[in-house]
Amino acid sequence: MRDEPPAGRPVVVAALRTPIGTAGHAFKQVGADRLAAPVLAALARDLAPVLPVPAEDVVLGNCTGPGGNLARVAALAAGLGHGVPGLTVDRQCGSGLAAVLVAAQAVGSGAMDLVLAGGVESASTAPLRARRDPAAPHDVAAAQPYARAPFAPDGHPDPDMGPAAEALAAARGVTRERQDAYACRSHARALAARRAGRFDGEIVGVGGRTDDQRPRPLRPQTLARLPAAFVPGGTVTAGNSSPISDGAAAVAVVPDRLRAAAGLPGLRLAAGAVVGCDPALPGWGPVPAVRRVLERAGADLRDVAAVEIVEAFAAQTLAVTDALGLDPLGADDGRVCPDGGALALGHPWGASGAVAVVRLFSRLVRAAAPPGTLGLAAAAVGGGLGVAALFEVV
Repeated sequence: MRDEPPAGRPVVVAALRTPIGTAGHAFKQVGADRLAAPVLAALARDLAPVLPVPAEDVVLGNCTGPGGNLARVAALAAGLGHGVPGLTVDRQCGSGLAAVLVAAQAVGSGAMDLVLAGGVESASTAPLRARRDPAAPHDVAAAQPYARAPFAPDGHPDPDMGPAAEALAAARGVTRERQDAYACRSHARALAARRAGRFDGEIVGVGGRTDDQRPRPLRPQTLARLPAAFVPGGTVTAGNSSPISDGAAAVAVVPDRLRAAAGLPGLRLAAGAVVGCDPALPGWGPVPAVRRVLERAGADLRDVAAVEIVEAFAAQTLAVTDALGLDPLGADDGRVCPDGGALALGHPWGASGAVAVVRLFSRLVRAAAPPGTLGLAAAAVGGGLGVAALFEVV
């Protein structure tokens, strides 16, 4: 690691999330602001007795919400007061982690002393989107519904994430058998973590629900019978892909001087990065992002004790871990997503990057890892982006 950072270096001192529900089920009538508000309120409530400053801003990632400044709406719904402005960030599946980096920049610059940051997605209540025909009269009848906004302009590759995962699996030689084995591992680890209570300290209940809806026992033999989901004869299936989900997660970011004065443990940001890559293979994004944060921090991946990668697809996760020299199905079984990830818990797009930071906080801070222990969070993003952040226990 490089020299000791200055007292203004941003530190995560609290981290919480909602349970994650499968779209159309557990939280099918809970809007994005109402998913985020309980997490924000709980963070503010928990920090009030130990920190002398109120929240100065809320930064939330979101992909498919109702528009407007969702972070501001959620901040008001959380009772944080009229003076907390709110900023909404859209980096698609990396939005939650990108929001944490934006908050860290505000704190690290000295502009703010406490920012609540994370992400939220309510796929269940996301509005339908439509394009207008420019040649037609300006009325609703001329609008044509569409599934998603473009990730890239005309003339550039713009695959949906499922076919993109299939292309990455083919390019990197990730077999169907490994994908299914990784999916089974994710579910089994999530179920074991829930039984052991490792999620209890990080979850804020919503509507009476206090656990994740998705995890269930899986067998490779069962997964092997599932057909390809996106490409005929392909290897990516519904069983080794993450589900569309609802959920929220957020963390509290303060300067190290306030953390030290309050006597709080935390995760100090050593380095963060958002990078671009070929939009034809967006799942590759975490590879250059991770390499950049390690270079910036002067660290080696061999020294990182905990890794949380957003498991959008088993194919994408394994392609990334292979390239980085990680082996979650072998030597790094206890280092990479050992309590399961998005394949088992669910993938609320705008929140998942923040969920990764919450999981690092539980694995390292709540579990009392020694100071100096390193943790890494990373996510791939539609359109060809990667987001990564390296944290150090203090």
